[in-house]
Amino acid sequence: MRILVTGAAGFLGSHLCDRLLAEGHEVVGMDNFLTGSPDNLAHLAGHPRFSFIRHDVTNFIFVPGKLDAVLHFASPASPNRLSPYGYPNLPIQTLKVGALGTHNTLGLAKAHGARFLIASTSEVYGDPEVHPQPETYWGKVNPIGERSVYDEAKRFAEAMTMAYHRYHGVDTRIVRIFNTYGPRMRLDDGRVMPNFIQQALRGEPLTVYGDGSQTRSFCYVDDLIDGIYRLLLSDTHEPVNIGNPGEFTILELAEAVNRLTGNPAGVVFMAEARDRDDPQRRCPDIRRARALLGWEPRIGLEEGLRRTITDFQRRMQGS
Repeated sequence: MRILVTGAAGFLGSHLCDRLLAEGHEVVGMDNFLTGSPDNLAHLAGHPRFSFIRHDVTNFIFVPGKLDAVLHFASPASPNRLSPYGYPNLPIQTLKVGALGTHNTLGLAKAHGARFLIASTSEVYGDPEVHPQPETYWGKVNPIGERSVYDEAKRFAEAMTMAYHRYHGVDTRIVRIFNTYGPRMRLDDGRVMPNFIQQALRGEPLTVYGDGSQTRSFCYVDDLIDGIYRLLLSDTHEPVNIGNPGEFTILELAEAVNRLTGNPAGVVFMAEARDRDDPQRRCPDIRRARALLGWEPRIGLEEGLRRTITDFQRRMQGS
């Protein structure tokens, strides 16, 4: 297939390009580098089946030639208000890429008769009252909170995708992505995984907010991309959770990072600075992915952390 990937220079988008190329497809990457980095695509320079278009998907999109699939992965994704790349600091851009960008990419897929896959998120569940979260759960989202620019953009994107499927017959897919980590995450992303790894590699105590009992499930990027690729090839139009159901407390994550990096500095507990809309627990119910895609994660947290730490160490040393 000839496939367009928006957000191609991002953490997930670049790994997705790699997988599609490895499967023999032709890939057209698109990004405006708002939060993505050219470094993530540097290894593809000169690849005979990869081309790149620098473009903001909130504007009309033109791609010459036939497209067989459109994968819309463009969006800021970090909730950290202290990072310049966090969506609290890019609120209008985040809403526009979820609304206008989704409209434009769906229109492009419709014009080409192409399959369409939208990258949604576990954030559509908000601060959930159901645990773990199945795709049938409608969520608990604050529509005007600071995080709403991302949460509601993705919820709107899902609604727009299903509208194009139902009323225009576009062959659509929706993946709800849970916390993912791995090589190429931004060093200044501001989320817990890159923060912990960098603090540990610098020999500093890891900053744990509250008592560290809040939980997350962490999926290694290769597992996530495998699930997305299986979804692309499936006939499933309803949303599918892709993530790792293994649940860890933030304190357990900190202890694992310190152990694997040999960091003797331990942790320091800070007064909880929790956004009131930040979920205390987040974990996917992946029964639908198992049943429809034959997918489940295979890379455990420690192995995934080792690979990620190696990548962070290389980049922090400037090699």
